Amino acid sequence: MFGLGAYATRMRAHDMHAMPKMGGGSALCKHMVADQPNVPRLLDPTQLKPFVDPLPLPPVLRTDGNILHVDMRETEQRLHRDLPLTRVWTYGGCMPGPTIEAESGKELRINWRNALPSKHFLPIDHRIHGAEKDKPEVRAVVHVHGACVPTASDGYPEDWYVPGQSRLHTYPNKQDAAGLWYHDHAMGINRLNIYAGMFGSLILRNEHERSLGLPQGEQEIPLTLSDRLLTTDAQLYYPVSGNSEAPWVSEIFGNAMLVNGALLPYLDVQPRRYRFRVLNASNARFFNLKLRDGRPFQQIGSDQGLLAAPAMLHSLFISPGERADIVVDFSAWAGQQIEWINDALPIMQFRIGSTRVKDASVVPPVLRDVPRMAESAATRQRMLTLDSYQDCVAEPMLMLLDGKRWHEPVTEKPVLGSTEIWNLINLTDDSHPIHLHLVRFQILDRRPFDQGMWTDSKTVRYTGPAQSPSAGEAGWKDVVQAWPGMITRIIVRFDGYVGRYAWHCHLLEHEANEMMRPFEVVSA
Repeated sequence: MFGLGAYATRMRAHDMHAMPKMGGGSALCKHMVADQPNVPRLLDPTQLKPFVDPLPLPPVLRTDGNILHVDMRETEQRLHRDLPLTRVWTYGGCMPGPTIEAESGKELRINWRNALPSKHFLPIDHRIHGAEKDKPEVRAVVHVHGACVPTASDGYPEDWYVPGQSRLHTYPNKQDAAGLWYHDHAMGINRLNIYAGMFGSLILRNEHERSLGLPQGEQEIPLTLSDRLLTTDAQLYYPVSGNSEAPWVSEIFGNAMLVNGALLPYLDVQPRRYRFRVLNASNARFFNLKLRDGRPFQQIGSDQGLLAAPAMLHSLFISPGERADIVVDFSAWAGQQIEWINDALPIMQFRIGSTRVKDASVVPPVLRDVPRMAESAATRQRMLTLDSYQDCVAEPMLMLLDGKRWHEPVTEKPVLGSTEIWNLINLTDDSHPIHLHLVRFQILDRRPFDQGMWTDSKTVRYTGPAQSPSAGEAGWKDVVQAWPGMITRIIVRFDGYVGRYAWHCHLLEHEANEMMRPFEVVSA
């Protein structure tokens, strides 16, 4: 049985080694797939022969200063050798979409053309804000996650457009080298569009990164993770609540783990170092990644580029929307096969060649300067709650930020160039990956607090010591895991542009209903 809540494992975050496994809270309405009406027969991926397909590598798009043209369109893609073709919605005809490479400091222009069908093939909930029955069934707008861009090119959720239309976005790229990604952000429906396959990577490069001698070329490989529920005929299944008027469900956890759009692929590697650009593009699943034999690897970067120094890891815990830049040295495993697993479940296999090769790549002990932001630089602190409200009989479950819906007046109006500390007060049983558009930030700490006292009097009483971010979180971030029972503090400098942007939970079903709020950067 592959239910929704069955995959939602939670742990109180007592320390940095006891992290909550994934989103999904006990306060949410849980709908087991087996309890829902008209559920098709679901595929059991464990019955498929593993590691028979090579890992797909998305095509690479680069620009010489001209406009890139990228179509959104429906296609069919084979997820495993022994499965029929799966209907997906894509950028550029593949899932994930093409890897777009650009240079830091050089402007990039992309014309995103909506060539999708006029009817959606996944269930729309018209009671979700922005997805009402008077809205076109198919809408899209592209957000480059992690990009510092003017609001007109950010992919604001209400700036959607319909099939037959296109939108030219300009990306100044006045930011450090980093692994960004792009995905749909249309209000009320992006959870369906992304589930259908609308996501891809965008990598910014610069001379400093190239000078480090890190693995590159064929030894630098994207690993985009996503999970799906598949029917026995290999079609995407998106569960519903059982209420045809309100089909929204709180979370989606699939049993088919895809890497670059393939189910249980393998990758041939040489006995040398490889750099993997890991992206979690799932709707709700957190991944806890490790090598089967527990051998260590190095993390060299996170959401917004390189760390100050490599971090040695035995596992990588990554939430939806987060990225991790890692290096694995296969030199000691010549002639072996090693599985990359999520907890105990395999998701792909590395096949290491037996022929020794010369490896000129290095992982230097210092990667770049990442000065820690001083708390004293902040001119304002905000206390912002993460809230859940349950009424499973008449309405969908409701998730809010600071107790407010999307359409209510904007309350966060930071001044351009100012620095603020945001205290994310998690009053739910979930871990929420919180993403701010436009900006990068640093995690200050997480600290347990007395939720009852906050609820009664809006008074903060801490119940334990503050926990510093892990080594892999110590760089520049644009997604932070806000753990249950904790106040998570981030420090943000609002550089870039004036205008209206969004901040939201990156559990896509939460974001849709409606754990997303606008903020507006204003002039001094």
